[in-house]
Amino acid sequence: MELSLQRLRMLRELHRRGTVTAAAGALHYTASAVSQQLAQLERDVGAKLFERLGRRVQLTELGVLLTEHAEEIIGSVERATLALEEAQDGVSVRLTAGVWASVASGLLPTALTALAAEHPGIQVRTKELAPEDTAGAVRDGTLDFSFVIDYSDYPMSWDPVLVRDVIAVERLYAAVPAGAVPSPTITLPELADHPWILAGPRSHFGRAVRIACQRNGFEPKISHEVGEQSTALALVAAGLGVTLVSDLGLTLRPAGIDVLALTEPVMRTVSIAYRTKAARRPSLQLVIDAVRAAAAEKGLGAQAPLTLP
Repeated sequence: MELSLQRLRMLRELHRRGTVTAAAGALHYTASAVSQQLAQLERDVGAKLFERLGRRVQLTELGVLLTEHAEEIIGSVERATLALEEAQDGVSVRLTAGVWASVASGLLPTALTALAAEHPGIQVRTKELAPEDTAGAVRDGTLDFSFVIDYSDYPMSWDPVLVRDVIAVERLYAAVPAGAVPSPTITLPELADHPWILAGPRSHFGRAVRIACQRNGFEPKISHEVGEQSTALALVAAGLGVTLVSDLGLTLRPAGIDVLALTEPVMRTVSIAYRTKAARRPSLQLVIDAVRAAAAEKGLGAQAPLTLP
């Protein structure tokens, strides 16, 4: 009998979350793909591992037994990976990282170029996810590490099985149509009467900006709700409203936008999150060092320790 590590991860998530749809969402697969792989796992084992109870799925006794061993197997693979890296004179490994647009464009080109020059054996593959989804994908084993953010007005909840290392501290700015505001600085309340272009309230960024506005006494009037920062900035350039943009987000700025400093800064911290068990991996620490150096080159170095919520 050969057991697929990928299928064991799917079984573990099914046990944790109770439905195929929830397990698929956590692992970033379609529900049909997870169903097919779990059905194949049952064929591999030659026994029934789960049964449906309405919309939920309950593991059989054999399913629970296999899940317990799956935890041990996945943990053993992680320990073996660490042992191999520590035993090698040079580091040769492939890591998968969760990123979003401004990190991918603002930090990764510099960091990965430097990493490839000094440590060519380390290959970093990236997967773009919404910032609020990346930590969960690390916890579930889909990613080796991810970039995560905390806003001064809205820190993330945190999972104790993860570690995060701060790599950059960013400031948010007002992005307005060119010529719309004569001053180089502005307060958030002065933007209250402008139409806003902003991500939805369920996104971390959208929620953080709404909280900052509310603490300054107003609710932003959303004219365009868009998820991508580049799309929001394009709409600002077309004169359709205002938004906030971070230091790294400025790499996506088109022509036709003025960037104004906020007199009362809204800050955000960018960190790299990884599983506690991976803390000793030499390859991971080398990646973190390269990204932190790239952030420092841009004047975004981590100047203060992160206070965990």
